[in-house]
Amino acid sequence: MKKRKVLLFTLLLAVAIAATSTIGHSNFLYAAPSVGKDTLTMMTSPDYPPYEYYDTKGGARKIVGFDIDIANTIAKELGFKLRIMESDFNGLIPAVQAKRADFVMAGMTPTPERRKNVDFSIVYYEAKDTIVAPKGSNLTKPEDLASKTVGVQLGTIQEENAKKISQKVPNIKLKQLNKVPEAIQEIKSKRIDAAIVEDTVAKGFARANPDLEFNIIPSAGEETGSAIAFPKGSLLVESFNKVLQQMKDRGELEKLATKWFSLNTATDAASSSTPTTSKGLNLDFSRIAPDISFILQGIPITLLFTVLSVFLGLIWGTVLSLFKISGIEPLGWFANAYTSIFRGTPLLLQLALVYYATPQLTGYDIPALQAGVLTFTLNSGAYMSETIRGGIQAVDKGQREAAMSMGVPYWLMMWDVILPQALKNILPALVNETIGLLKDSALVSTIGVVEILRSAQIIGANKYIYFEPLLFAGLIYYVLVMGLTFGASALERRLRRSE
Repeated sequence: MKKRKVLLFTLLLAVAIAATSTIGHSNFLYAAPSVGKDTLTMMTSPDYPPYEYYDTKGGARKIVGFDIDIANTIAKELGFKLRIMESDFNGLIPAVQAKRADFVMAGMTPTPERRKNVDFSIVYYEAKDTIVAPKGSNLTKPEDLASKTVGVQLGTIQEENAKKISQKVPNIKLKQLNKVPEAIQEIKSKRIDAAIVEDTVAKGFARANPDLEFNIIPSAGEETGSAIAFPKGSLLVESFNKVLQQMKDRGELEKLATKWFSLNTATDAASSSTPTTSKGLNLDFSRIAPDISFILQGIPITLLFTVLSVFLGLIWGTVLSLFKISGIEPLGWFANAYTSIFRGTPLLLQLALVYYATPQLTGYDIPALQAGVLTFTLNSGAYMSETIRGGIQAVDKGQREAAMSMGVPYWLMMWDVILPQALKNILPALVNETIGLLKDSALVSTIGVVEILRSAQIIGANKYIYFEPLLFAGLIYYVLVMGLTFGASALERRLRRSE
């Protein structure tokens, strides 16, 4: 009887210890990242199926993929909510350095150069590089690329590996491109001979483009897998590594890899039309028909961006123009120096500085759309200030002198007499500036705003096609510009009636 009690007590004690250990381990994972918030921000570049891409069915704007499933699992295990933001691939490292995101997942390889700027998790998936080339070109190994032009995506491990190959193989000319679909189109346009692309992505393009083939490049023994990037010194690294290791041990990573990499992400693209290898563009807009609603959803964002930028830019440009004609030297110097700087530097550079530097300088995590509006306001204000100044100076001086002789205050004279006539005179120039802003709004796609052009590029990446979505986006821009032109012409005719 005593033996049974001892045996039962021992058994219960063992169960209790095991349960306590399990609960303690679980709580450790849950509480490990002491980051002082309940939501983690992940930054990615969703133009790289099947790692991450937009699910556009029915006009949805949801980012899905292999990396997204892993990130959701980790966040759940650690007790966090997950927020996903996007950027071009070459902007991911700057984004995490600026602490705009808690981590980056985008099929990124932890190279020694990248490790100098960010911390990495353990590798969660091993991939291989391939040579993508026209079918029958016989470019099967690095040595075959001698005297060839080879495309690579800017900022990727494939770019680094291609540079290493070029040091060993003579006369390779590298062409750096922003996105993999651009490299594929360059091959089809015969501007480059081949491209170096990751195997999981190359499979999709080869299925959707039967005139292409790919061959795996043998590994040189270096680490080529994908890992998660964090800001230097991040408290999340250890916790993420523990969850990743658990997912490896339980076989979850293997299941997710099987789910996404065996999925034919090009099925829709390949089955929607009959493959052909004939010359020409082979345009087939039926391939993007199910996703047109997704592209159209970019119109309100583009219009909102343009209207805000024009309105605020006009106000700021008016202020600068008044500074220039005020006769107060410090104000004149400031306005002229400001105009010189913003007209003398690239708009894309200004956009990158505002978006990435603002959080570091002020601690304010400025949203992408807000950063775009602010940048375009500051930039267009510099240009509009000169236009408005010319319009003000074109108003007959006699009206100013008459107003002053009647004792009308300066600000009231400018508001009621001079500025209305100046704006009327410069209306065509303001319309041109508005049209320029409407088209230049495509630049905000580089910091993750999904406007018209970005929406079209997303469809192209998902469908492994190039021309159809871009041509459709071009048609939308043209319709918007024509609508703006007709509206401005009607306003100008109405203003002339009052003369």
